[in-house]
Amino acid sequence: RALLWLGPVYLAGYLGLSGSWVLLGLALWLCWGHNRRWKRDRLAAAFALLEDEREAVCRGLAARHLPAWVHFPDVERVEWLNKVLVQAWPYFGTIMEKTFKEVLEPKIRAKNVHLKTCTFTKIHFGEKCPRINGIKAYTKEIDRRQVILDLQICYIGDCEIHMDISKFNLGVKGVQLYGTLRVILEPLLTDAPFIGAVTLFFMQKPHLEINWAGMSNLLDVPGINVMSDSLIQDFIAARLVLPNRITVPLKKNMNIAHLRFPIPHGVIRVHLLEAENLVQKDSFLGAIRGKSDPYALLRVGTVQYRSKTVSRDLNPIWNETFEFVVHEVPGQDLEVDLYDEDPDKDDFMGSLLISLVDVMSDRTVDEWFPLSKTTSGHLHLKLEWLSLVNDQEKLHEDKKGLYTAILIVYLDSAFNLPKNHFEYSNGECGAKKIKNNKYLKKMEREPSSFVLLTVGNKTQKSKTCNFSKDPTWGQAFTFFVHSAHSQSLHVEIKDKDRDSALGTSVVCLSHLLKDPSMTLDQRFHLDHSSSDSFIKMKLVLRALNVEEPDPQRVKAGVNASKQGPVRVVEKGGNQQKFVSPPKPEVSKVPPVSKDSAALESLLKKDSREDLDTNDNSAAPVPSETVAGLNEAEREQNPEHHPSSALHTRAAVVPTLPVVQELRLAPSVASLGSLPSSCFELSSSNLDLHNGTEMPLGEIQLTVRYASVRQSLVVLVNGCRNLVSSSNRGVDPYVRIYLLPDRRWASRKKTSVKKKTLNPQYDEKFEFFESLEDVKKRTLDIAVKNSRPFISQERKELGKVRIDLSREDLIKGFAQW
Repeated sequence: RALLWLGPVYLAGYLGLSGSWVLLGLALWLCWGHNRRWKRDRLAAAFALLEDEREAVCRGLAARHLPAWVHFPDVERVEWLNKVLVQAWPYFGTIMEKTFKEVLEPKIRAKNVHLKTCTFTKIHFGEKCPRINGIKAYTKEIDRRQVILDLQICYIGDCEIHMDISKFNLGVKGVQLYGTLRVILEPLLTDAPFIGAVTLFFMQKPHLEINWAGMSNLLDVPGINVMSDSLIQDFIAARLVLPNRITVPLKKNMNIAHLRFPIPHGVIRVHLLEAENLVQKDSFLGAIRGKSDPYALLRVGTVQYRSKTVSRDLNPIWNETFEFVVHEVPGQDLEVDLYDEDPDKDDFMGSLLISLVDVMSDRTVDEWFPLSKTTSGHLHLKLEWLSLVNDQEKLHEDKKGLYTAILIVYLDSAFNLPKNHFEYSNGECGAKKIKNNKYLKKMEREPSSFVLLTVGNKTQKSKTCNFSKDPTWGQAFTFFVHSAHSQSLHVEIKDKDRDSALGTSVVCLSHLLKDPSMTLDQRFHLDHSSSDSFIKMKLVLRALNVEEPDPQRVKAGVNASKQGPVRVVEKGGNQQKFVSPPKPEVSKVPPVSKDSAALESLLKKDSREDLDTNDNSAAPVPSETVAGLNEAEREQNPEHHPSSALHTRAAVVPTLPVVQELRLAPSVASLGSLPSSCFELSSSNLDLHNGTEMPLGEIQLTVRYASVRQSLVVLVNGCRNLVSSSNRGVDPYVRIYLLPDRRWASRKKTSVKKKTLNPQYDEKFEFFESLEDVKKRTLDIAVKNSRPFISQERKELGKVRIDLSREDLIKGFAQW
């Protein structure tokens, strides 16, 4: 053992490496050991809780960390069901061991050549079975032909699974899983088995911890452990977290398509207006209290968006709009968390949980809500419940740049796909000479296909079906629509291994308007594919409508804010008892700051000099879903506050005539079938020619042609109002191509500006081309974020293309 520890030290000295390498290895080893001990301690504590719940509940009385059935009378204990699970667990373990050996092991071997030696050497599900801490049954506001149950699942397992792959031993020794599992029994029948099907899904991402064994211990290395845990949670979310479901039919010949992919309940439009009396988090020298830089995180289910940051203001004004698709009511709630942005760690400033059931009943809620888990602070929100109606007249209403409809795409399957894009070209057989036999074999096998669906600036990706000419995806996607009369759905089937297109299809949404139900359920012929290649989809278009509230109903208003234990993400800050601050009873109109007035005058000047203006709201920033939320408890605050009117103006954003194409940056961590916000930044394969898309900021350029030097001179002055892509800020730089030349050698790039959304560059670049050639070119400019290599943050912040044939390059131009 001594030789084993001293071996790396001797090797470092033998190779002449610095002693810092030894210290780095020692630090990694210590961190790995700390993570391992932390996981083992948590698992031991969870086992202790499982063994004696009575003692744990008594200990939790002081800390008030109690089960849900203590807080909520409608959550019932089901000890009889837990006793049934204990008795049945050994038999379930035997069935799972057989499934792993006979079903899962052959599938893993067929995935890849390197996995052909995969063998499960030990499969034991242990003595500890899952436990149900409480069940809530819904009897109101649901269909009479269904039963809805929420099961609070807790699994602290001592399972042990080992697998050998090419002499490498991988394994799991202990799992912890917490989450709320919804079980829907529908439809109820009058004959046996009395229930048509069972639908299962998690309301939010479950909390998961895995204690690795064997070579899998390397996944506990700092940096790798976070990435591995997030990948596993994303894998679970793509199958078991809303809007994804598992539906098991109990009766023969039962059509479960409408059960697996039901039409959403509605859309919640959130107007984040302002806040007041927020707590001061910034301090100087630990004593002098300063102002904070607040921003908001809004979340419904697994979809989360981040507002802009207001610098040094305890009464921030945002005036931003977000939209969420709501799939389950009751069940899904709106969560709002406020943070103070800091260079190192953001401080928690308060949170809010709003019941969407009350918002759906009230239709419109415009109130000041008191913040929980903080000493002071109120948040002004305007919430609108948008119903999905089958009324084409609602599509013609002026929504002031907001969405008017939602498109639901049920992606079923495809038929007779070509093996590669050389097999068919526009329906005619093509030929290509292949010299590499290995590549030829790769092209002769069945394609592994996935689908890219695009509406406007939003692109979503389906799962991959391996090695099949007739793939079946069985997924649902939702898209927000500005204009159903002019927008289209673009479908592209691609091969994962060869990254080639196997077929495309374009469906104009105006075709759905010809059908009274605004629905198309058919096969669509694929272009650039075989003559008999089709894709089967069901398209449903629904208008977004704000209905008038019931005049006889008493509005919930500020009471829509829920109390009790909730899941919040605390990044810091003091947890003190909430004290209701005094609130004036007069309605407040936010003052116009000097910066706002200066910005307004600047925009007016730009509009007079250069271009026309359009009214648009400020673009919010979607953020990656935060995994592993901590359980916390909200303090009750019975104080009510009167609503106040807030008069806001939409920001006037210039639309440059030279902008030919704007492509939005991809959202890398979002789930393929999740709903999106009104202004989500996502990748697009289409040119955006309408003026209703929300801006990502502006870049100031000076372009002219130097006749003496025979070169095109591009001066990058700076950017303003960029949209942040991560909580830690962005490090923007500008990349320039002179299309169609995309060679790496001809690429121009500015320096990187650290942690700023308004960088100043003042850097000059030259392209040595004749004036005639430059007139035929297009200037491609992208603002990108300099991110770490393994980071999952979005890299591209925005892109613009300038057609140089339309400009007087000898005279030159300079504009935003």
